[in-house]
Amino acid sequence: MTGRDPMSLLALLLAGLAVASPIATAAAVPAASPAVARETIPAGLVTRLPTRERVVALTFDACEAGKRMTLDRRITDLLVARRIPFTIFMGGRFARDNEAAVRGLAAHDFISIQNHTWSHPRDLRLLDDEAVREQVERASVEIAEVVGRRPTLFRFPGGHADARTVELVRGLGYTPVQWRWAEGDPAPQIGAEQLTVQTLDRTRPGDILIFHVNGRGWHTGEALPAILDGLAARGFRFVLVSDYVGPP
Repeated sequence: MTGRDPMSLLALLLAGLAVASPIATAAAVPAASPAVARETIPAGLVTRLPTRERVVALTFDACEAGKRMTLDRRITDLLVARRIPFTIFMGGRFARDNEAAVRGLAAHDFISIQNHTWSHPRDLRLLDDEAVREQVERASVEIAEVVGRRPTLFRFPGGHADARTVELVRGLGYTPVQWRWAEGDPAPQIGAEQLTVQTLDRTRPGDILIFHVNGRGWHTGEALPAILDGLAARGFRFVLVSDYVGPP
Protein backbone atom coordinates (compact mmCIF):
# COMPACT_ATOMS: atom_id res chain seq x y z
CA MET A 1 0.00 0.00 0.00
CA THR A 2 2.98 2.24 -0.29
CA GLY A 3 2.66 5.32 -2.41
CA ARG A 4 -0.98 6.05 -1.43
CA ASP A 5 -1.99 9.52 -0.26
CA PRO A 6 -2.36 9.48 3.59
CA MET A 7 -5.70 11.31 3.29
CA SER A 8 -7.02 8.60 0.95
CA LEU A 9 -6.02 5.93 3.45
CA LEU A 10 -7.88 7.80 6.20
CA ALA A 11 -11.00 8.04 4.05
CA LEU A 12 -10.91 4.30 3.34
CA LEU A 13 -10.49 3.55 7.04
CA LEU A 14 -13.46 5.73 8.03
CA ALA A 15 -15.63 4.17 5.33
CA GLY A 16 -14.79 0.71 6.63
CA LEU A 17 -15.71 1.68 10.18
CA ALA A 18 -19.05 3.10 9.02
CA VAL A 19 -19.93 -0.22 7.36
CA ALA A 20 -18.77 -2.36 10.30
CA SER A 21 -20.31 -0.27 13.09
CA PRO A 22 -24.12 -0.19 13.46
CA ILE A 23 -23.73 2.89 15.66
CA ALA A 24 -21.96 4.78 12.94
CA THR A 25 -24.56 3.71 10.39
CA ALA A 26 -27.44 4.80 12.63
CA ALA A 27 -25.78 8.14 13.29
CA ALA A 28 -25.68 8.79 9.56
CA VAL A 29 -29.52 8.72 9.44
CA PRO A 30 -30.95 11.96 10.86
CA ALA A 31 -33.55 11.45 13.58
CA ALA A 32 -36.97 13.04 13.25
CA SER A 33 -36.89 16.52 14.69
CA PRO A 34 -39.11 17.06 17.75
CA ALA A 35 -39.69 20.60 16.49
CA VAL A 36 -41.15 19.26 13.25
CA ALA A 37 -43.45 16.89 15.13
CA ARG A 38 -44.71 19.70 17.33
CA GLU A 39 -45.57 21.80 14.30
CA THR A 40 -48.38 19.38 13.47
CA ILE A 41 -50.16 20.40 16.69
CA PRO A 42 -51.32 24.02 16.44
CA ALA A 43 -50.54 26.28 19.36
CA GLY A 44 -53.44 26.60 21.76
CA LEU A 45 -54.71 23.05 21.19
CA VAL A 46 -54.88 21.05 24.45
CA THR A 47 -53.88 17.37 24.09
CA ARG A 48 -53.38 16.50 27.78
CA LEU A 49 -54.16 17.97 31.18
CA PRO A 50 -51.52 20.42 32.45
CA THR A 51 -50.63 18.41 35.55
CA ARG A 52 -48.30 15.69 36.82
CA GLU A 53 -50.98 14.28 39.10
CA ARG A 54 -52.03 10.69 38.50
CA VAL A 55 -55.34 11.72 36.98
CA VAL A 56 -57.10 10.87 33.72
CA ALA A 57 -60.02 12.56 31.95
CA LEU A 58 -62.61 10.29 30.36
CA THR A 59 -64.14 12.03 27.34
CA PHE A 60 -66.80 10.81 24.95
CA ASP A 61 -67.88 12.25 21.61
CA ALA A 62 -71.61 12.41 20.88
CA CYS A 63 -72.45 13.66 17.42
CA GLU A 64 -74.70 13.14 14.43
CA ALA A 65 -73.05 12.99 11.03
CA GLY A 66 -75.89 12.64 8.57
CA LYS A 67 -78.32 10.59 10.66
CA ARG A 68 -80.00 10.71 14.05
CA MET A 69 -78.15 8.91 16.86
CA THR A 70 -78.82 8.24 20.53
CA LEU A 71 -76.85 7.85 23.75
CA ASP A 72 -75.22 4.51 24.50
CA ARG A 73 -76.84 3.86 27.86
CA ARG A 74 -74.43 1.01 28.66
CA ILE A 75 -71.79 3.71 29.03
CA THR A 76 -73.71 6.49 30.73
CA ASP A 77 -75.61 4.23 33.15
CA LEU A 78 -72.36 2.62 34.34
CA LEU A 79 -70.57 5.93 34.86
CA VAL A 80 -73.54 7.51 36.62
CA ALA A 81 -73.96 4.47 38.89
CA ARG A 82 -70.30 4.70 39.90
CA ARG A 83 -70.38 8.51 40.03
CA ILE A 84 -67.27 8.72 37.85
CA PRO A 85 -66.59 12.17 36.35
CA PHE A 86 -66.68 12.31 32.56
CA THR A 87 -66.94 14.87 29.78
CA ILE A 88 -69.11 14.60 26.67
CA PHE A 89 -68.17 16.65 23.62
CA MET A 90 -71.60 16.93 22.06
CA GLY A 91 -72.94 18.10 18.76
CA GLY A 92 -75.72 20.66 18.88
CA ARG A 93 -77.97 18.52 16.69
CA PHE A 94 -77.36 15.55 19.00
CA ALA A 95 -78.34 17.65 22.03
CA ARG A 96 -81.54 18.73 20.26
CA ASP A 97 -82.50 15.20 19.23
CA ASN A 98 -81.75 13.70 22.66
CA GLU A 99 -82.97 16.57 24.79
CA ALA A 100 -84.54 14.67 27.69
CA ALA A 101 -81.64 12.23 28.11
CA VAL A 102 -79.04 15.00 27.83
CA ARG A 103 -80.85 17.17 30.36
CA GLY A 104 -80.89 14.23 32.77
CA LEU A 105 -77.13 13.76 32.45
CA ALA A 106 -76.47 17.47 32.91
CA ALA A 107 -78.21 17.37 36.28
CA HIS A 108 -75.17 15.56 37.70
CA ASP A 109 -72.30 17.80 38.80
CA PHE A 110 -69.69 15.19 37.79
CA ILE A 111 -70.78 15.27 34.13
CA SER A 112 -69.61 18.05 31.81
CA ILE A 113 -71.16 18.66 28.39
CA GLN A 114 -69.04 20.59 25.93
CA ASN A 115 -69.10 21.71 22.27
CA HIS A 116 -68.45 19.41 19.27
CA THR A 117 -69.95 21.57 16.46
CA TRP A 118 -73.54 21.64 15.29
CA SER A 119 -73.57 18.92 12.62
CA HIS A 120 -70.08 17.38 12.78
CA PRO A 121 -68.58 18.42 9.42
CA ARG A 122 -65.77 16.04 8.57
CA ASP A 123 -63.03 18.71 8.49
CA LEU A 124 -63.47 22.30 9.67
CA ARG A 125 -60.31 23.27 7.83
CA LEU A 126 -62.28 23.00 4.60
CA LEU A 127 -64.83 25.60 5.74
CA ASP A 128 -64.48 29.37 5.56
CA ASP A 129 -64.27 31.46 8.73
CA GLU A 130 -67.97 32.28 8.89
CA ALA A 131 -69.01 28.64 8.46
CA VAL A 132 -66.66 27.56 11.24
CA ARG A 133 -68.06 30.20 13.58
CA GLU A 134 -71.62 29.14 12.76
CA GLN A 135 -70.89 25.48 13.50
CA VAL A 136 -69.42 26.36 16.89
CA GLU A 137 -71.87 29.03 18.01
CA ARG A 138 -75.02 27.27 16.84
CA ALA A 139 -74.01 24.21 18.84
CA SER A 140 -73.34 26.28 21.96
CA VAL A 141 -76.74 27.96 21.77
CA GLU A 142 -78.49 24.59 21.56
CA ILE A 143 -76.40 22.98 24.30
CA ALA A 144 -76.95 25.94 26.64
CA GLU A 145 -80.68 25.74 26.04
CA VAL A 146 -80.79 22.02 26.83
CA VAL A 147 -78.38 21.78 29.77
CA GLY A 148 -78.58 25.33 31.13
CA ARG A 149 -74.84 26.04 30.81
CA ARG A 150 -72.81 27.43 27.97
CA PRO A 151 -69.80 25.27 26.98
CA THR A 152 -66.29 26.59 27.47
CA LEU A 153 -64.42 23.76 25.72
CA PHE A 154 -64.51 22.58 22.12
CA ARG A 155 -63.44 19.47 20.21
CA PHE A 156 -62.71 19.41 16.48
CA PRO A 157 -64.48 16.66 14.50
CA GLY A 158 -61.95 13.99 13.63
CA GLY A 159 -59.26 16.04 15.35
CA HIS A 160 -58.77 18.04 12.14
CA ALA A 161 -57.44 21.48 13.09
CA ASP A 162 -54.92 24.05 11.98
CA ALA A 163 -53.70 27.41 13.24
CA ARG A 164 -56.56 29.30 11.57
CA THR A 165 -59.40 27.15 12.93
CA VAL A 166 -57.84 26.97 16.41
CA GLU A 167 -57.63 30.75 16.57
CA LEU A 168 -61.22 31.08 15.33
CA VAL A 169 -62.43 28.77 18.10
CA ARG A 170 -60.36 30.50 20.76
CA GLY A 171 -61.56 33.87 19.51
CA LEU A 172 -65.13 32.75 20.22
CA GLY A 173 -64.17 31.99 23.83
CA TYR A 174 -63.58 28.22 23.71
CA THR A 175 -60.48 26.19 24.49
CA PRO A 176 -60.02 23.40 21.90
CA VAL A 177 -59.39 20.02 23.53
CA GLN A 178 -58.15 16.96 21.67
CA TRP A 179 -56.20 13.92 22.94
CA ARG A 180 -52.66 12.54 22.99
CA TRP A 181 -53.62 9.26 21.27
CA ALA A 182 -56.88 7.88 19.93
CA GLU A 183 -58.58 4.67 21.09
CA GLY A 184 -60.12 4.04 17.68
CA ASP A 185 -63.31 2.65 19.23
CA PRO A 186 -65.46 3.44 16.14
CA ALA A 187 -63.60 0.60 14.39
CA PRO A 188 -65.67 -2.62 14.78
CA GLN A 189 -62.53 -4.77 14.52
CA ILE A 190 -61.13 -3.31 17.77
CA GLY A 191 -62.78 -5.64 20.29
CA ALA A 192 -63.35 -5.10 23.99
CA GLU A 193 -60.23 -6.97 25.06
CA GLN A 194 -57.96 -5.01 22.71
CA LEU A 195 -59.61 -1.75 23.74
CA THR A 196 -58.99 -2.56 27.39
CA VAL A 197 -55.40 -3.73 26.95
CA GLN A 198 -54.30 -0.77 24.84
CA THR A 199 -55.97 1.74 27.16
CA LEU A 200 -54.31 0.35 30.27
CA ASP A 201 -50.97 0.09 28.48
CA ARG A 202 -50.93 3.59 26.98
CA THR A 203 -52.51 5.76 29.66
CA ARG A 204 -50.18 8.19 31.43
CA PRO A 205 -50.89 10.83 34.11
CA GLY A 206 -52.81 13.76 32.65
CA ASP A 207 -54.09 11.87 29.62
CA ILE A 208 -57.36 12.78 27.94
CA LEU A 209 -58.98 9.56 26.75
CA ILE A 210 -61.41 9.66 23.82
CA PHE A 211 -64.29 7.25 23.25
CA HIS A 212 -67.74 7.53 21.63
CA VAL A 213 -71.10 7.49 23.39
CA ASN A 214 -73.38 7.86 20.36
CA GLY A 215 -73.42 4.22 19.31
CA ARG A 216 -70.23 4.51 17.26
CA GLY A 217 -68.01 3.03 19.96
CA TRP A 218 -68.75 -0.56 19.01
CA HIS A 219 -67.20 -2.29 22.02
CA THR A 220 -66.73 0.63 24.42
CA GLY A 221 -69.64 -0.25 26.68
CA GLU A 222 -68.41 -3.82 26.91
CA ALA A 223 -64.82 -2.78 27.67
CA LEU A 224 -65.52 0.09 30.03
CA PRO A 225 -65.91 -1.82 33.34
CA ALA A 226 -62.47 -3.43 32.94
CA ILE A 227 -60.95 -0.13 31.82
CA LEU A 228 -62.32 1.69 34.87
CA ASP A 229 -61.21 -1.05 37.27
CA GLY A 230 -57.78 -1.32 35.64
CA LEU A 231 -57.07 2.39 35.74
CA ALA A 232 -58.25 2.65 39.34
CA ALA A 233 -56.03 -0.30 40.30
CA ARG A 234 -53.08 1.58 38.76
CA GLY A 235 -53.79 4.54 41.02
CA PHE A 236 -55.52 6.82 38.52
CA ARG A 237 -58.20 9.25 39.65
CA PHE A 238 -60.92 10.35 37.21
CA VAL A 239 -61.46 14.08 36.66
CA LEU A 240 -63.29 16.48 34.38
CA VAL A 241 -61.32 18.27 31.70
CA SER A 242 -62.79 21.52 33.01
CA ASP A 243 -61.17 20.86 36.41
CA TYR A 244 -57.81 21.64 34.77
CA VAL A 245 -58.61 23.52 31.55
CA GLY A 246 -60.56 26.76 31.40
CA PRO A 247 -61.57 29.24 28.71
CA PRO A 248 -58.75 30.76 26.65
